[in-house]
Amino acid sequence: MTAYVCPRCRIHAPADALTWRCPQCEGPWDLDFKSAPVSLESLASRGNSLWRYEEALPLATEMPRVSLGEGRTPLIPLTEDVSAKLDFLMPTLSFKDRGAVMLAELARRLAPERVLADSSGNAGTAIAAYCARAGLDCEVYVPQATSPKKLEQIRAHGARLTLVPGDREATARAAREAADEPGTFYASHVYNPHFLHGTKTYVYELWEDLGGRLPDTLVVPVGNGTLLLGAALAVEELYGHGLVDRRPTLIAVQAAAVAPLARAFEAGAEDLLEPEPARPTLAEGIAIPNPPRAAQILHAVRATGGTFLTVTEDQLHTAQLDLARRGLFVESTGVACWAAVRASPRREGLTVVPLCGAGAKTGLGGGRR
Repeated sequence: MTAYVCPRCRIHAPADALTWRCPQCEGPWDLDFKSAPVSLESLASRGNSLWRYEEALPLATEMPRVSLGEGRTPLIPLTEDVSAKLDFLMPTLSFKDRGAVMLAELARRLAPERVLADSSGNAGTAIAAYCARAGLDCEVYVPQATSPKKLEQIRAHGARLTLVPGDREATARAAREAADEPGTFYASHVYNPHFLHGTKTYVYELWEDLGGRLPDTLVVPVGNGTLLLGAALAVEELYGHGLVDRRPTLIAVQAAAVAPLARAFEAGAEDLLEPEPARPTLAEGIAIPNPPRAAQILHAVRATGGTFLTVTEDQLHTAQLDLARRGLFVESTGVACWAAVRASPRREGLTVVPLCGAGAKTGLGGGRR
C-alpha cells in the first residue's frame, strides 16, 4: 500500500493506518503514489467503472474491488464550444461517487469498527452508499439545514446521521473531534488524498471521450477543491506520461456569497486571507469558508494560467432554469460553472463544465426560492 505524505512538513505515514492528518501541522495528506501510463487502445475492452483506469489508481491491485458501476458519464454539447459532463448521472447522483468508491475500498481493506464522514450532503450520501456496498458501518455528520432529500438518501443507505447545528464549518469541526476515536476510519473527502485520486478520473474520462486529447479549458466549481485538485492531478499525470501535449487552463468558480479562494487569488495571496462572514447561498455544496487545501488550490489554478470566477445568486437561479429548459435538471451548486461561463467572454477552443449533482436532490433553487 502507498504512503501518506504531508505537503508542508514532508512527514510520512503508512496508508494502512487510521492517521487521518499530519500529526505536526494537522493539515491534509497527499499520497506518495506514482501512476503508470494508461493505454487508450486497451480501454475499449474494460468494464465501465472508474477502475478501468487501474494503472493510474492506488488500490487497483486487489480483486474484487468495491464498485457501483460509477463513471463513464456522458459528455454533451451545450453550445458550439462548450460541453457539459453529466456527472449527476452517477449512482448516487453526484460526482462525489468518484472519490467515495476509493475511500470505501480503502476502508474495506482496513476493516475499521466504523466509517465516519462529514458533508453538506452529496459526499455523505456517496460515502454511505459505497459503505453499504462494502458492508461497512457508517456514520455521517451533516449540517442541520441540509436538504431533506439528501438526508433521506443517506438514511436509506443505512448510515447513521448526526445533525450538527450551525454551518458546514461547524459540521467539519464536530466530525474531526470524533475522528480520533479508536477504531474509526475518517472517510474525509478533504483530508484523505485517495478521494482526489478518484476525482481525477473525471479528466481521464474526458481524455478518453475526446480520443486522447483534453479540452482547452476546464471550468470547475470549488469549495473544498476536491474536483479541481483531482483534475490538476490527472492533467499532470497525462502530460507527464506524454499522453497529451499541453495542459488545459483551469478556471475555478465560487459563489460570490462565499468566495474565500477567489478573494485570495485576486489579492495575489498564496493562502487564505482573514475570514469574512459567510452569507447564505444557493450553492450550498461549495459554501466552504476555510478550505484546508486552499494553498494547493490556488497554486493549481495559477500553474495553468487560470483564474477564479464568482457567480451571484440570481445567476445561479437563472442558470439552473436555463439547463432545465435544455432537459438537464441539475442542483443549484452543480450549475455554478454554467452560470460563470454564460456570464463570461467566449474562450478559444473547447470548454468543458461539470454538472455535478442532480436537481432531484434539492429541487429548484436549493429549496430556497
